[in-house]
Amino acid sequence: MDTTANKNLKAQFLLGAGLDVLHFETKEWLETIAFWKDEVRFFDNLLKKKVSAEASKQEYAEMLKNLDKIHKDLFNDFEDDIMSHERMLSKLEQGEKGLSDGQYRDKHHHLLGRMNTFKSNFNQFKKIVFDYVKTI
Repeated sequence: MDTTANKNLKAQFLLGAGLDVLHFETKEWLETIAFWKDEVRFFDNLLKKKVSAEASKQEYAEMLKNLDKIHKDLFNDFEDDIMSHERMLSKLEQGEKGLSDGQYRDKHHHLLGRMNTFKSNFNQFKKIVFDYVKTI
């Protein structure tokens, strides 16, 4: 079975799970983002130490630094969305009017898709950084 099929099965399983399971998955996302932030800091330090004097390599290093900043901003934005999702769960559990289990699950499914896409994009970014550092 391919990876996409496995992810879809996992998503279907989790979205049918109890809210406590979805809450746990959300906490895992926040831990993953915190780890990615540490990786970005590492890449930033690595790039600052390895910047070459050659113009073409320096332009490439600048491009990577800009991508690094974009990732940091995306991490913060995504982290805020996940925290908002957690607050929604809290309100749902308190029985706040106007919220439903279905709304929470739909939002969770949307965030799961974003997480998977972001993970794939970030892995590509890391590969670019590693390939660049090998050339220096």
